[in-house]
Formats: sequence, C-alpha cells, structure tokens
Amino acid sequence: MHLDPKKVVVGLGEVLWDVLPGGKQLGGASANFACHAQMLGAEAWLVSSVGNDLLGREIFDRLHQLQMSSEAIMVNPTAPTGSVSVAVAPDGQPTFTIRENVAWDFISASAFTRAIVARADAVCFGSLAQRNAVSRATIHALLALTRPDAYRVFDINLRQKFFSDEIITTSLALANILKINDEELPVLARLFHLSGDVKTQLAELAERFDLKLVALTRGAQGSLFYAQGDYSEFGGFSSHVVDTVGAGDSFTATLVMGLLAGWDLAQINRHANQVAAYVVSQPGATPILPEQLRLTQDLVLNA
Repeated sequence: MHLDPKKVVVGLGEVLWDVLPGGKQLGGASANFACHAQMLGAEAWLVSSVGNDLLGREIFDRLHQLQMSSEAIMVNPTAPTGSVSVAVAPDGQPTFTIRENVAWDFISASAFTRAIVARADAVCFGSLAQRNAVSRATIHALLALTRPDAYRVFDINLRQKFFSDEIITTSLALANILKINDEELPVLARLFHLSGDVKTQLAELAERFDLKLVALTRGAQGSLFYAQGDYSEFGGFSSHVVDTVGAGDSFTATLVMGLLAGWDLAQINRHANQVAAYVVSQPGATPILPEQLRLTQDLVLNA
C-alpha cells in the first residue's frame, strides 16, 4: 500500500523526448523527477508545456501509461515540443544536444497549476528550464506560492551553455535543498569561491544559502549528504550500466520522498542509490520501478 495520504510533489520545468540510439524516450529532468515521485508513492504533478503536435500528444500518451496526470501541462499553439539528441558513450554517460525555442521555454501557469503548487509538500526545479525569461518568470512566481514548510529543491542540472551565474545564485536563494553532482560542484566552487575539501564546500553552501540539506551525487561512487551539521555518506551499488539518463532525477525523487516519509539521512541515502542503480541498468530515464523499490507503508515502518 502506498503512503496515505499521498504527499503532493511537483516538478517545474522541461518535458521532452530524449532521442537515444535505440529510439526516443520520455525525458526532461522535471518530467523524470515527477514520474519517479509518482512511482515512489506521491501525488505527483508536472508543470510544463508541449507543442500542439504529434510529439506533444505522444508525451500525453506516455504520461498516461505512467499513471501521471497531464492537467498542469499547457499546450503551446506555436512552439514545438522539445527534443534532445542523446549520444551515449561506452560507459553509459550521455551527451545532450538540446533543441532551443521549444514549448517548455514558454511555460505559463493557470489557476489550476497555481493551486497545485500552493498545496505542494515539495517542489523541484532546475537551471535548464530557466534559460528563457518566460519560463524563468513562471517558475519564480510559482515558487513564491509554496508553503513556508514545503521543500523547494534546486536540482541544478547544468547543461551546455544554458545557465548563468545569476540563474544559479537566484535559484539557490529560492531553494531550501540543493542536489548537485560531482561535475557541478567545481562550477559552484569557482562561482562562490568555496575552499577546503568537498565536505567543507557542501557545508559552506548550506550555510551561505540557508539550505536544509545539500546532496552530492558521485555516480558509481555513491553520494554524500550534508544537513545541519550532520553528514551521511554512501558508497553506491554496482550495476550494469545501459545508460545514466534520468538516474540523477530518480535519486532526487527518492531523496524528496524519503524526507517526506520522515526517514533519517542514512536510510534516504541508501535507498536513493538503490533506485538510481536500477535506473542506470535500464534504457531511458523513466523505467517502471520494481515494487520492492517503491515507498510502501512497510518500507516506512521498517525505516
């Protein structure tokens, strides 16, 4: 049985098709996050935009298959549905070529969307969907509607040239949780003149931006959490890597759901690594999670 009552979790940002060597898969960090949160037991919503085209209709069909509502996704009459060409290296690491001036660059918010965000327990956003001023303004306006006790997660997701110092700094000020990977931390270290070892840098980010938690992912080497003076380190799980697309987003969704379930840092860290290890063993960003990885009442009781 899933968590009852279900927590309301919202992904703000991009939805698109990842065009992989083996065909297209649903993608976009915000979409991946919301889909995984739904599979993990949330009432999950995606706030985004698609084009009035075949690819947009196929996104609605895929979300329906994943039992995700599409009611908070607007249909843009002029801009096309987003797509990304993904080349996968032998080690499973992806390289993205991201199409510009697409529907998710022009996200708007309806009264329905604003009402969902206002009752959300957690909202996740990144840097990519803020590359266009229209979507950036919408994301900022929606974040301002969140409850004071809601988790506002900045999953930074630096992609190509589609970020700026201003976007990063403003987003950190709007967030109370940061999720970052080991390639992105050096970017922040340079931007904010962070010194010392990795643990010191995470603590400095948390203090500077008043963050409840900073989560650093390190691929196959696992992850490191810092939260209010405490650290949690987990070494990761071995996995046969098909591709790593969406693994970080599944990690973030598990992190959020663990926090909402009241788990301690070590339990969250372990389970988030377990979910991400499964995702990298499957093609695409949103494979159906096995029942044993979902946040059931039994898992919560045994946490």
